Amino acid sequence: MSSVALPIRTPGSPPPRRRGRGRAVVRGVGEVFITLGVLLLLMTVYQLWWTNVESAQAIAVERDVLTQQWRNTPVVAAVPAEELVEPKPKFGEAFALLYIPRMRDKVWALPINQGTGKDVLARGAGHYVRSAMPGEVGNFAIAAHRSTHAEPFADIDRLRVGDKVYVQTKQAWYTYTLQKDDPTLTPYDVWVVAPVPGEPGATPTKKLITMTTCTPRYGSTGRWAWWGELTSVQPASAGAPDGLSGTA
Repeated sequence: MSSVALPIRTPGSPPPRRRGRGRAVVRGVGEVFITLGVLLLLMTVYQLWWTNVESAQAIAVERDVLTQQWRNTPVVAAVPAEELVEPKPKFGEAFALLYIPRMRDKVWALPINQGTGKDVLARGAGHYVRSAMPGEVGNFAIAAHRSTHAEPFADIDRLRVGDKVYVQTKQAWYTYTLQKDDPTLTPYDVWVVAPVPGEPGATPTKKLITMTTCTPRYGSTGRWAWWGELTSVQPASAGAPDGLSGTA
């Protein structure tokens, strides 16, 4: 009668099959984590680098298209500065260029587009559609990214009270002077873009500008806003304001 020899195991040693299965599970989990890490890295590279490349190209196109339109359709007649009225643009349409000397590296002939959706902010600054137009009584409110998508407002922390903000349209140049800021806002502080910031329902009497962006720079938990007031207007035919060289 034949006999089958049983495998010899030393006391306390795990069964061979269980050990092999455990290694496979550990290897599989490790591969999953490596894959997730690679995907996270690629997503980070896309958000922090590639969106900047794409948006820089889109901004250049918007600027060229807008300035070409201005050249092709010159202003028929000069209008006194106090009588200028900027027409409401279509949603997503570029209608002005923004210049901030303190942030010249990022904000020089930056297109301002109608709306604040993600696709709009990927092509420059965005105008809150319910806010005033440049030079109008009320609050001309705009927003832009602080990180990703060309990060126009990356250096908003450099701004100081008294800094100038210039808005160029087909008709005129509008100069705003910054007066105060608040870097501790939340996404729910919508009063910052009201006709009279901080005074819901109040009737505006001044011509203001509000600029908003996310904070901290690589987050979106808070908001940073700067406010200013219109201090001068000059028709486009007069050229750029003094000291503002290198304009589009």
